[in-house]
Amino acid sequence: MNDGCPEYRVTDRLSRRSLLKVGTAGFAGLSLPTILRAAESQGHVPRAKHVIFLHQFGGPSHIDTFDMKPDAPDGIRGEFKPIASHQPGIMLTEHLPRFAKTIGKFAQVRSVHHRMKNHNSATYYSLTGHTPPLDDIRLRDTQELYPAYGSTVAKLKPVDDPAIPTFMSFPHILRDGSVTPGQTASFLGKPFDPFFVGQDPAAPDFRLPELSLPSSLPLARLDDRRNLLRIIDTQSELLEWSGTARGIDAFYNRALTMLASPKVKQAFDLSNEPDKLRDAYGRTTYGQSCLLARRLIETGVRFVTVYYSNTIGGRGKGGWDTHGDNFNQLKDGLLPITDQTVPTLIDDLQSRGLLDETLIVWMGEFGRSPKISNTAKFGANGRDHWPQCYTVLFAGGGITPGAIYGSSDRIGAYPASDPVSPDDIAATMFWALGIDPATEVYDTLRRPLPIAAGKPISQIFS
Repeated sequence: MNDGCPEYRVTDRLSRRSLLKVGTAGFAGLSLPTILRAAESQGHVPRAKHVIFLHQFGGPSHIDTFDMKPDAPDGIRGEFKPIASHQPGIMLTEHLPRFAKTIGKFAQVRSVHHRMKNHNSATYYSLTGHTPPLDDIRLRDTQELYPAYGSTVAKLKPVDDPAIPTFMSFPHILRDGSVTPGQTASFLGKPFDPFFVGQDPAAPDFRLPELSLPSSLPLARLDDRRNLLRIIDTQSELLEWSGTARGIDAFYNRALTMLASPKVKQAFDLSNEPDKLRDAYGRTTYGQSCLLARRLIETGVRFVTVYYSNTIGGRGKGGWDTHGDNFNQLKDGLLPITDQTVPTLIDDLQSRGLLDETLIVWMGEFGRSPKISNTAKFGANGRDHWPQCYTVLFAGGGITPGAIYGSSDRIGAYPASDPVSPDDIAATMFWALGIDPATEVYDTLRRPLPIAAGKPISQIFS
């Protein structure tokens, strides 16, 4: 096969409609290998060259956004009214009016589910596509756990230009008590860690710091690690950025990247963008982070992860974890920021001819409970953690615009059709990039481990 995928994935891509078109008479003269060859001739040609992974930490309420249940009983349907979108038959919350105009450019998967009810374990699952060993807030990063998606991509499909990072992430480190695992390269090794940026892209002085060289030391002589580190040690601004480095070698490589790639440094200078476009994205941490993601993709970075956790202005200080005051947190902060930023990102990529080659994935670690909760701990009108069913959005990268895969039941509690796991989401991202999800990597004990245990959701791709 041209794409290197196993035969069972080929049969998955032979759609029910295609099989029906063959007809009973047609099958009489077709052997299984012939059917497989027919499927292969219709096979998926990967169009995605980049991924922008937008992770919504805390768990967005699917029932108050993209999978509303206006006919559900009181105490479930919530306070928001659905509005019509530009895609016939698709309704969104009234607080996503711009998204309603853009939703036809997305594919929706409405039947994602798993069993992890704590942030650290559920987020690890959503950042790696692998089931955590336990569902516990105390789950911590270890070399036994799987790497972030971008680290796997950096290992298996690095960018051709060694001066450009394959994987970058910003602007938060996710944590619920302890740091959430799944944000680094884990057993793949420090060279595949993300180039992590912990500064706020919305800050007026945001930029990639310079590494100044003595006039007596040309770039070509920086093959002496100790000499380079001595220079770094004298530059306080660069040292501040080095706080997130995962070891000397990791930071050494990043320092060389900064030196060797003026394109990367220029990408960090958001002042080069017109004020009108920066305003369109929103002068929030999330808005300017998504603008930075587009600039990095344009530069050639393969995989960019943007974490929506804390916000600037309005409500939603803890991200999407709306146990209490769910509706006010959504309408006063989380949804307006999302409605401004994400459609602008999609339109901006499309206007630059980058959307078809860039897969955008918008998801959290779970959804929120259909039943509205009122507790002494969190207060009234909240929704709790709900991994049993939630929605994930895809755009660009060869998806079928407007596709909907899977469905939830009448109150948004459980999948009603075509259940999907985070393992399948992971397989879909790798498959869209042309990486076989069955590819194996080796852990610290040299055990071969598949990068994804699920199957690609090929039905949402053209």
